[in-house]
Amino acid sequence: MKRDGSRGPVIHYGWIVMAMGMLTTIGAHGFGRMAYTLILPPMKDGLHLTYAQLGLLGTGNFLGYLCLAIIGGFLAAKFGARVVITLALILMGATMIMTGMAQSFGFALVMRILTGFGNGAAYVPAMALGSAWFAMKRRGVATGIVSAGIGVGTLIGGLIVPYILKSYGSEGWRFSWYYLGGAVLVISSIVHAFIRSQPDEKGLSPIGSDAGGASSRLKAEEGKAKALQWQLVYRVREVWYLGLVYFM
Repeated sequence: MKRDGSRGPVIHYGWIVMAMGMLTTIGAHGFGRMAYTLILPPMKDGLHLTYAQLGLLGTGNFLGYLCLAIIGGFLAAKFGARVVITLALILMGATMIMTGMAQSFGFALVMRILTGFGNGAAYVPAMALGSAWFAMKRRGVATGIVSAGIGVGTLIGGLIVPYILKSYGSEGWRFSWYYLGGAVLVISSIVHAFIRSQPDEKGLSPIGSDAGGASSRLKAEEGKAKALQWQLVYRVREVWYLGLVYFM
């Protein structure tokens, strides 16, 4: 990170964290979830699947996502966003590659469920990074950067998957999973190297915060303590309402 005399870092590390969050959603949503529809037709022919089975593969992915989306925040609070996101992306990359090795519907279904687990466990902590690294008035920008990865990943998948399918013929759907899964594994290593769960890990204050020095570190510790008081969260009616809407 470049420094300019005594003025400190030219680029606040929070922006690097947001870039890692965007990379996470590119891999987790764009490659692991949205690319599935592009691979459907040749995958159906290659495994001799029915339309009902194709739908069940998609459902399995969504169920896995929902299960880990529910507890992803708990895991991130306990083990840190960096650890949870990295392991989730590794799980996604590995199971995507193994999806390409599938010889039966049952095996493919299990792999899609596991990919969904990784998707939910990576996406929820990534979206929460903005709350840690940005002051309230700047969190909309942070959230927008991270969520933009969904569209970027979908666009990239839409450009490369048809080319892979064309290049490898009847086995193109397998190689599509291989390449996309490999890309997610590469993303997991980059994210692990640069992402940080809290600003105090770098001795910084959140972007847009007026606090500094020992005062900012004290507030960060207080914020962590409050974040772990889950019973306070459960008492907020709006949380249950939004959770129900998201579940539906």
